[in-house]
Amino acid sequence: MESECNIENKIRMNYRHLTQLLISRHLTITTMESATSGQIASLITDTEGSSAVLKGAFITYCNEAKIMQGVPAEIIDKYTVYSKETAGSMAQACRKAYNANIGIGVTGTMGNVDPANPDASIPGQVYFAIDIDGDVEEYYVELPPQPTRLAYKLAVAEEIYEELIKRLD
Repeated sequence: MESECNIENKIRMNYRHLTQLLISRHLTITTMESATSGQIASLITDTEGSSAVLKGAFITYCNEAKIMQGVPAEIIDKYTVYSKETAGSMAQACRKAYNANIGIGVTGTMGNVDPANPDASIPGQVYFAIDIDGDVEEYYVELPPQPTRLAYKLAVAEEIYEELIKRLD
């Protein structure tokens, strides 16, 4: 089995590649992150020149923060905070707020049940969406148990990277 350090280094290399690709294509990106609490934006900014592509990011850990940044309360009420629909609304809201080409929305449950949303919270279930110029694709992944919170965040980051690269090819 690959060591946690090797996996992290691979993910960081992938995000370096992504950031360089965005720079070369003059594409801008933003994120609205809940479960990953800014990890995606952090990975993007680890590469020199990232200020040309990352317009900003929202960390919306609670439902109220998502609503304050443009996610309709009705979406959360109807589908729960842990849903493809919420992730899609998050991606759209951040892309529009920052007038970026790409918006990433991510919500889900990492290692333990969310006490604020216990009925909808299932550890390892993550929803994310990628909005490229108004074309929104929503995704669902089930992560195996991870040793740390960082490992969960990096696992989600890798899933997002894989799907975004497919869409940019």
